[in-house]
Amino acid sequence: MGTFAVPSATLRRQLDRWLFRVGRPETAPIRLAQRRIYVLPTRSGLVFAAALIVMLIASINYALSLGYMLTFLIGGIGVTSIVHAFRNLLHLSINGGRAPAVFCGEPAEFRLFVENARNERRPAFRLRALDGLSTFDLKAESTTEVSIRCTTSRRGRLALGRTVLETTWPLGLIRAWSVFVPDVSCLVYPAPERDAPPLPADGAGSTNGGSRPQAGDDDFAGLRPHQTSDSLRHVAWKVLARGGPLLTKQFSTTQGGERLLDWHALPAQLDTEARIARLTAWVLAAERTGQPFSLVLPGAVMPIGRGPGHLHACCRLLALHGQRDADSD
Repeated sequence: MGTFAVPSATLRRQLDRWLFRVGRPETAPIRLAQRRIYVLPTRSGLVFAAALIVMLIASINYALSLGYMLTFLIGGIGVTSIVHAFRNLLHLSINGGRAPAVFCGEPAEFRLFVENARNERRPAFRLRALDGLSTFDLKAESTTEVSIRCTTSRRGRLALGRTVLETTWPLGLIRAWSVFVPDVSCLVYPAPERDAPPLPADGAGSTNGGSRPQAGDDDFAGLRPHQTSDSLRHVAWKVLARGGPLLTKQFSTTQGGERLLDWHALPAQLDTEARIARLTAWVLAAERTGQPFSLVLPGAVMPIGRGPGHLHACCRLLALHGQRDADSD
């Protein structure tokens, strides 16, 4: 099976390049001009054509004037459907949208914007790419956002790639389609390890300094001599009422340590993908706790930080580790 997969994919790319002139991602907007639209009969269209031929032969054999008229009338309807299917695609304009990052195993959602500059409605389109399919209609003089959901099976950057926009409107006898390659991709984060061990206190995820108290408002930490700049809210009035000196209450808060998630400190028996999955699980766990953390990978270091932006940067680093487009964005 795998022996024939590569030649089949190569042959498909060569046919696409030769027949449809598609290759690298195209710069937006992609305009569907006359030379980019192809037309062929559907299965129903072939049956329809065969029926017309039988009717024509019968009309000739039996010299049926009414048969001629009916055959040519129905044939004219078929020819008209070719024109309508072709015009349904003609002069559409397509722009790529954003594709939010997802974790591997979750569906990626690509968004395209299809513009209909004509002052009439265009119905019954199908958009196909990868293993996704979306159907939609276009209103007159409008731009419609079309989403197409595709499955993800590996980390990295997933390009939408070869995309087909087609229609069989109005009668389903003729299929008109166009092939293009929009410059749209989705970043696929690694899937986190299931049942990953908790964030370690040392070793692979060593803490830097551990938990330590800092000045704050959470816990009572003791008394000290009152200073003029101290708030009256913190004066130890009970001590003063018992005849003691004027003192000020001190409070503290506890902050978590700064965690270092280090690739090199993971167990030696883990392979590359297992390490990435475990580090992804730990990155998510550290973010949930609100602790700042840094990430170390072979040849790359993400400085300490926290928050959604830091989480995305770490997941992106893990997603593109060891891939050719690791430096692009």
